[in-house]
Amino acid sequence: MFTSKKWIAHFESNATQQRVNWNLSPKISATEINTILASLQAWQLGETSDGAHLLNASAKYALKIGDPDYVHAVKLFIKEEQKHGNNLGKYLDRIHHPKIKKNWGDTLFRKIRYFNTSMELWTLAVITVESAAQIFYQCLKDATGCTLLKQICTDILIDEAYHIDFQTERLGIIFDKKTAFSKAILKNFYTFFFFMTTLVVWMAHKKLFKAGSVHFKKFIRKMKYKYIKTIFCIAFTKSKLVYTMVN
Repeated sequence: MFTSKKWIAHFESNATQQRVNWNLSPKISATEINTILASLQAWQLGETSDGAHLLNASAKYALKIGDPDYVHAVKLFIKEEQKHGNNLGKYLDRIHHPKIKKNWGDTLFRKIRYFNTSMELWTLAVITVESAAQIFYQCLKDATGCTLLKQICTDILIDEAYHIDFQTERLGIIFDKKTAFSKAILKNFYTFFFFMTTLVVWMAHKKLFKAGSVHFKKFIRKMKYKYIKTIFCIAFTKSKLVYTMVN
């Protein structure tokens, strides 16, 4: 299992990886732009958060458990997310389309983040959204023939896999310290939150998902698989061996 120090080492090493060739010119058709632009703009906005509320929650949590390195790991995680937003924004600039400043889905999640001071809810939210993001970026990659955009998506997909592991590990640590009574309640809340958020993401980006050949039933099936690898393994399986094997 990763420790905070090992996550710091991972994020620092990953920051040196250059997977996008910005010397490439974007070659994307008007039809593709019409299909992906709204979702690309919305997701770009979502990736640009300064992470202030998450840092506040992580600082309080780290002080409580006596692990100051965890705050540094979270800072590096946020920096990596901001890289995604910067790359998507740079691509939008290259294809001469504006970055947006407001979107209903982003506004909803930002309001939730604003009032959230719980590390537990933060990790749950990130696991859910980034599970959906993996499907989103794969669909975005499949919906275009533009090599530059495909490279941007590949870079993000590689990062997101580790992000989910980072947050799943943390939620498992938090959940494991709960009382039996709390666990009984929380396992149902985790499930409800995961799939309600899943539906919100589908409604916001179904045009893009369909362009990537992922219809509603397939999207739900993929999210169920991700749920089993994360939330279910944490809350419903008592064996740590099962969690290790799945991940």
